[in-house]
Amino acid sequence: MNTAGAILTIDLDVIKQNYKRLCAELNGKPCAAVVKANGYGLGVGPVTKALFQAGARSFFVAQIDEGITLRELFPDIEIHILVGPHPGSEEVFIKHNLIPVLNSLDQVKRWKNRAKADLHVETGMTRLGIALNEMDQIAAGLNIDVLMTHFACADDKNHPLNALQITDFNKAVEKLPHRRASIANSSGIFLGSQTHFDLGRPGCALYGINPTPHETSPVINPVRLQAKIVQVHKIDTPISVGYGATHQLKSGQKIATLALGYADGYLRSLSSKGMAHIGDRETPILGRVSMDLISIDVSNIPDEECQAGQLVDMIGPHNTPDQLAKTAGTIGYEILTNLGLRYHRVYKGQGL
Repeated sequence: MNTAGAILTIDLDVIKQNYKRLCAELNGKPCAAVVKANGYGLGVGPVTKALFQAGARSFFVAQIDEGITLRELFPDIEIHILVGPHPGSEEVFIKHNLIPVLNSLDQVKRWKNRAKADLHVETGMTRLGIALNEMDQIAAGLNIDVLMTHFACADDKNHPLNALQITDFNKAVEKLPHRRASIANSSGIFLGSQTHFDLGRPGCALYGINPTPHETSPVINPVRLQAKIVQVHKIDTPISVGYGATHQLKSGQKIATLALGYADGYLRSLSSKGMAHIGDRETPILGRVSMDLISIDVSNIPDEECQAGQLVDMIGPHNTPDQLAKTAGTIGYEILTNLGLRYHRVYKGQGL
């Protein structure tokens, strides 16, 4: 911790709390957990352990290699692979006890007469999945565990595509025998009981991203990112700061340089727009975010509270990933999954 330029603290108890909140919304229906992209940037090992402790038993990742990594950490959990089997990878799934999500007739053909699999039906995302009019071509030889589809616009509860996708998915459910049906992602869970089927499948909401973006968030941010002050400058002559000299400093200003940059996932688009906090006080970013460093205005902060080595909040109680994403012109998912490898990571919570 003494040598790192920034500290990332992840509260696993909050992630557990978010999982239980989603389970409550599902009103007793089982709830899986999506832990792809290294647990949405928060660390797939600790995050999966916390979610297992909270009651999750089915886990979804995107890529085969993610599934292999997760299997090495957790020998007994149920792991589903969203992209399904690439040609020639079928035996890898068997070896590591991974459940493929079959997304095309080609994948179906290559998987027949093997272990259980999921089946993804295309209902409106036009990304992966078997079309409804192709389902009649699926003959015997498949042991379907989860029959699933994926919402395209669930974060907009009034979008007309939501109802169309639910209707088409119900048609798929009637066509094909399966163990469980699943359509409800994080936002889908909050569209009502007609989306709950047999299995919820949340991802981002577990990690504090608001699944109901036009309403107060039902989940809590588990992340705090703090960057260290490296140097403080007291400005006595007007001068520019940072690459491109995009911001002019005035006499009497005081700026602090922080050990954090776009190499750590703090997006360059936050240049001259982002906001940090020392205690409850805002300290705006001045000039461009560079690879390793940024500058903030600490003119209103007493000298004793902005010395080299002190911590400044970049993400936390005053600036959630969703809020930071809005400033950057992106989404909270991108903020979390870009969290850097140079941070010293601290995990809080019981059962570690």
